[in-house]
Amino acid sequence: MPIGQPKDIISLRRFFTEPASPKHRQYEALRAYFLDGRPAKEVAAAFGYSPGSFHVLCHHFRRDPHPAFFLSPRHGPQSQPRKSAARDLVVQWRKQNHSVYEISHQLKEQGLSLSPTAVREVLKAEGFAALPRRADEERPNYPRATAEAVADVRQFQWQPRRFTTACGGLFLFLPDLVGLDLDPLAAQAHLPGSKLIPAAHALRACLALKLWSIERKSHVMALVADEGLGLFTGLNVFPKKSFLSEYSSRIDHAKTLKLLAAWHAQISGQSLGPGESFNLDFHSVPYYGQHPLLEQHFVSMRSRRQPSVLVFLAQDAGSHAFCYSNADLRKGEESEEVFRFIDFWTRTHGAPPRHLVFDSKLTTHAGLARLDAMGIDFITLRRRSPKLLKEIVLLPRSAWRTVELDVPTRQYRTPRYYEQSVAVVGCQLRQMYVHDLGHEDPTILLTNQRQATAKRLITRYAQRMLIENSLSDAVRFFHMDALSSAVGLKVDFDMALLVVASGLYRLLAGRMRGYADAQARQIFRDLLELPATVTISEKEVEVSFHRRSHLPILLASGLFDQPVAIPWWNQRHLRLTTYTGAAQSPKS
Repeated sequence: MPIGQPKDIISLRRFFTEPASPKHRQYEALRAYFLDGRPAKEVAAAFGYSPGSFHVLCHHFRRDPHPAFFLSPRHGPQSQPRKSAARDLVVQWRKQNHSVYEISHQLKEQGLSLSPTAVREVLKAEGFAALPRRADEERPNYPRATAEAVADVRQFQWQPRRFTTACGGLFLFLPDLVGLDLDPLAAQAHLPGSKLIPAAHALRACLALKLWSIERKSHVMALVADEGLGLFTGLNVFPKKSFLSEYSSRIDHAKTLKLLAAWHAQISGQSLGPGESFNLDFHSVPYYGQHPLLEQHFVSMRSRRQPSVLVFLAQDAGSHAFCYSNADLRKGEESEEVFRFIDFWTRTHGAPPRHLVFDSKLTTHAGLARLDAMGIDFITLRRRSPKLLKEIVLLPRSAWRTVELDVPTRQYRTPRYYEQSVAVVGCQLRQMYVHDLGHEDPTILLTNQRQATAKRLITRYAQRMLIENSLSDAVRFFHMDALSSAVGLKVDFDMALLVVASGLYRLLAGRMRGYADAQARQIFRDLLELPATVTISEKEVEVSFHRRSHLPILLASGLFDQPVAIPWWNQRHLRLTTYTGAAQSPKS
C-alpha cells in the first residue's frame, strides 16, 4: 500500500478500475477508449469483452452518444391500465360479497373487460381473502353446464317418445351383438359390475367408445347427453368419463384373457376366425409423459426409442380381424409371447394354431426350433447380416429362379429367389433369398414348410404385409396410439376391446356389398356416421336412418328385413327403417 493513502481511498479507486454493474463497466471501457485513447484490443481485454463485442458497443454509442445510454432500461409495463381503471369497482363489489366470476361479468357489462384471474390478482393485492365455497342454490342464476343424470339401469325408462341421435350407425351392430350374446361373455370373464351398471352394460359402454371411434374417454362428455348412446347400452344415460376411466382399473390380465377366450367361444363356427393362418407382430404405443413404470421401446413411426407400452397382436389371415392381444409385457419377455399365444389358442380351440407368419424380432432361433418341434408351420424373416448380404451378392445369375405370383392387384408379381437348406439350433430349415418383392434390399425367409412350393411361400409372406395396413387402420380409427394410461394393464383391456371391436366391424362389413375388405374407418365414414330418428313404443324401438348416398347398401344388407329382439331391452324389438320425415306420434 502506498504511504499516505488510507484504505477508503483504495476502495474508491477500485470503483473506477473494477466496475461491478454492466452499465458502469460499459462507461469505463468507452471512457478508456475514446478519452484516454487506449487501443480497442487492450480495452476489451481489460474490461472482459471480446474484440468483436467491444466494437459493437462502440458502434451503438457512436449512434446514441447521450447520458441516457448508460441508464438501465425499465423492463415491462410499469402500470396496468385495465386493473387500475377497475380497481375501485372490484373492491366495492367484493365488499358486497360478489365472487371473482360475478365481478368479472359485471365489469364486462360496464365496458371494463377483466378476466376472473385478473380480478383475483387485484383482490389479493388489496388484501382480500377468497370467499368460502357456496352451495349451488346460493349462486346467481347464470348459464352453466348442466349436470346429467347418473347412469343407472334401474332408471331405464320405456315411456313412448321420439328423439334424434347423432350415433344412429351404432344400432347396426345390435343384430351381431345379440347373436354373440355379450351378457354370458361378461359373466364368463368375471368382469366387474354394480347395481347401477351391471357388467354386461359396462362392457357395452366401453365397446361403444371403440365402435364410434372416440379417441379418449374424456371425449365422450360431448355425447353423454345423446339418448341414443344410453339406449344402445340399455342404460338411462351413457356413463361419464369418470366411470369409463376407472372401470379398467378393476380388470387384471387374467380377466382380459377370459374376455378374449369368451369372445372366441362366441364367434366359434363363424367366418370371423377361420384359424388357418395367423399374422403376428409387436406394436409400440408411444407415451409422451413422464412415468417410471414405462420402458424404452423402438417406435417405428418416430424411428427412435422412447417410453412406450409394447403390445403383441395376432391377426387372422383369412378375415383380417385381430384375434388376440397382450399389453402386459416387459423387456425380456418378447420371445416367449408367441408361445403364450399358442397356449391361449390351444386352450380356447382345443388345438394349436396351424400356421404362423411373423418378423425376425418376434422370437429367437431357439424359439424357431421349439415351434418346429411342436409341429407348427411358420414363415419368418432372417436378419440381413453382412455375411448373408455378401453371400447374396456373390451368387451367380444362373442360381436365381423367377416365380409369378397369382396376386393381380400386386405391383411386384415376378420376384426372383434362391433356396437352400440351413441348420438353426439343431433343426434344418428352408432359407430363401428373395429379390424384387417391393424392397430395395433382398428379403430372407426362413420356414419349416418343407413340402410347400416357393411360389406359395412367397405369396403367403407377401400377404403378411397386410397386417401393417390393419395396424395403420387400428392406429387411425380405433385410436390405438391414444394411450389410455401409463399402466400397461389398463392398456391391456383397451387392446382387448380393440380385438372385439375389429371383429364386429368385420362381421358388419361381410353384410355390406363391396365392403368385405374395406378398412374400419371407411366403413364408419360411408355407412355408420349418420344420424337417425328413434321412436320408442311399448313393443318396439324403431330407428329411422336419414337419407345418405350409401343408404341403398344398408338396405341391401338384410338388416332392415326382420326385427330383432334385444335381451337388455326386455326383449323389445329393434326395427331399422328409413326416415320419411312424416310427423307421427310414438306408437303406444
